[in-house]
Amino acid sequence: MAIIHPNATVTPSKLDLLAAWLPSRPWAGSGAVEKVGSFRFDDPDGEVGVESILVRRGELLLHAPLTYRSAPLAGADDHLVGTMQHSALGERWIYDAVGDPVAVACFGRALRGEQVQAEMELWQEGAVVERRETSVRVRVEPGHPSTTPEDATVLDVEGGRLSIARTIGTQLDGEQRLVAEWADGHGVVAAWSGT
Repeated sequence: MAIIHPNATVTPSKLDLLAAWLPSRPWAGSGAVEKVGSFRFDDPDGEVGVESILVRRGELLLHAPLTYRSAPLAGADDHLVGTMQHSALGERWIYDAVGDPVAVACFGRALRGEQVQAEMELWQEGAVVERRETSVRVRVEPGHPSTTPEDATVLDVEGGRLSIARTIGTQLDGEQRLVAEWADGHGVVAAWSGT
């Protein structure tokens, strides 16, 4: 489950971090950043937060998978989005999830049907006070091998190829596809093909 601290403050906000980082990404277009929704995966070791945030920026719908860590990830400076102060958890290092092996493993397991998205739990004083529906639901469905769009990130993982969408709506496909659904839309956010 994803633990949410409802009274916590986060500085800067996730959207502010994305607004500062996205202009450096060639696939991110331009304009203000508006959150559409998000979904999470649980790190089996309970150490790393894994969250995919969908945002609108200009005419584009972007997929920004992030990880939240309590210490820097060695060798991942190129994937650092920024740092934030969390009033309950302290300083957090935020990474583009494609460069974090914990997140890559989560996406791989999800596409193989071995992991589902995390349920959202609100905690106060060490106890669950509410379970909340996520704004984005994901499901796995079969696809068809195809070429990968230029704006996807492709990683070799566990005998296959994992493709992570950067813009939603491109023709990302694979033997298995991870499809996200939100209030007024849906799209493929990741795909896997065997080698």
